[in-house]
Amino acid sequence: MPVDLRRVARALISVSDKTGLVDFARALTTHGVELVSTGGTRKALAEAGLAVRDVADLTQFPEMMDGRLKTLHPKVHGGLLAIRENPEHEAAMLAHDIRPIDLLVVNLYPFESTLSKGAPFEQCIENIDIGGPAMIRAASKNHDDVAVVVDPNDYHALIEELAATKGSTRLATRRRLAQKAFARTAAYDAAISNWLAQELDEASPPLRAFGGRLAEPMRYGENPHQSAGFYLTGENRPGVATARQLQGKQLSYNNVNDTDAAFECVAEFDPARTAAIVIVKHANPCGVAEGATLAQAYEKALRCDPVSAFGGIVALNRKLDAEAAREIVKIFTEVIIAPDADEEAIAIIGAKKNLRLLLTGGLPDASAQGLTYRSVSGGFLAQSRDNAVVDDMTLQVVTKRQPTAQELADLKFAFRVVKHVKSNAIVYAKNAATVGIGAGQMSRVDSSRIAAHKAQEAARAAGLTESLAKGAVVASDAFFPFADGLLAAAEAGATAVIQPGGSINDKDVIAAADEQGLAMVFTGVRHFRH
Repeated sequence: MPVDLRRVARALISVSDKTGLVDFARALTTHGVELVSTGGTRKALAEAGLAVRDVADLTQFPEMMDGRLKTLHPKVHGGLLAIRENPEHEAAMLAHDIRPIDLLVVNLYPFESTLSKGAPFEQCIENIDIGGPAMIRAASKNHDDVAVVVDPNDYHALIEELAATKGSTRLATRRRLAQKAFARTAAYDAAISNWLAQELDEASPPLRAFGGRLAEPMRYGENPHQSAGFYLTGENRPGVATARQLQGKQLSYNNVNDTDAAFECVAEFDPARTAAIVIVKHANPCGVAEGATLAQAYEKALRCDPVSAFGGIVALNRKLDAEAAREIVKIFTEVIIAPDADEEAIAIIGAKKNLRLLLTGGLPDASAQGLTYRSVSGGFLAQSRDNAVVDDMTLQVVTKRQPTAQELADLKFAFRVVKHVKSNAIVYAKNAATVGIGAGQMSRVDSSRIAAHKAQEAARAAGLTESLAKGAVVASDAFFPFADGLLAAAEAGATAVIQPGGSINDKDVIAAADEQGLAMVFTGVRHFRH
């Protein structure tokens, strides 16, 4: 049976992140722990006045090859791997003058942060740690006897345990730390392997791994009976994962999912060209608009579906100002996410204590490469991010009637939005604003009818008698397999259509468009979003 309490007599410390290092090491020495260290870590401890032994004295082998070779030695790994009270292991340690190491403190070369800064290939390679992961895995395997710390956030709890046990670690603590250590090396290796796959332009490598660091445990998942946690992958992409939360309650699982959907959608709109607002409810946009100001854009977006917008997420592509903040807080909103906010806007939002305000420092690049993935039973699907943007597409007018300049602008607007609506997706738009959205239906014609119904309801809410779909354009995320969905749009009053094309029935759909006097544009690009 494993021994519960293990006395810490010797600690090997080798860290890249030196946060809290000196105070932690000083606390160890109060329990009589001998310190062994390497390179910069040893120098930092020595300069703080602590007695610390160089690992080269332990191994009788110098550090070499620019630090690549320093801890890969039997006197290090033997001290970590030796099973205490095992006669054969004890005999080997005695024969080869190997002394046990009871505590390993290692955090790895900063590969992820080096990568996120866009460092050149060779610099990234040099920030791949070898000795660190090897020692971490050795100590973690032998956690019955050895404690391993890979995160400065664990220093305080460990020092408290040593104080409570007169210099020992508990088995439960060693096992918890080992689990975290194995996860750390797994996430580290995943980051390296995925980077190399990207460098090799290998879309589907034979082995794919993902890792993440816990940002916060969540009260529950999509539903109260489900547990959940929010993990960060380290991707250098502005958004909910990297945002600074200024105020409000803790984000829920659904808040995170919906906020990400809203911010990725609003990133389709260049802030240098226009102000844009996206309102999301249950992962689908329920209102999107451009405007001369954020307040104007919000008013137009809200008009699309004011009922669904209640309790929704609002994403902005520009710095939140006071005028927009005053409009947004008029109805209950769960989250506001923006690149930045001015002080007056922050004060206005501050009056709503439960309203979360997230600031990201920038917008994600809608055309950037990256990976998305989702779980299935027994596996997961990984794919490149849908980074196709309408401005880069070759648009083909396939009908007798050409779209007007205003129709073409609205068609492009609608196709930006439909990319972010769950399939089957239909979006009606007019004057750079959505006026009806149909999402997630099994039949495309049903999505068309729902979008038309939404446009009628929006008109009624605005006190108008004529549907907002009258004179609007329509975007479809995929081709119309039959003319019925297009005819539903025409019946609602739409004048122009944008869709990928590619159906075996394209000729029939084009003929129906011509018969209705519609202008229709093919993009050649599909935007399924399941």
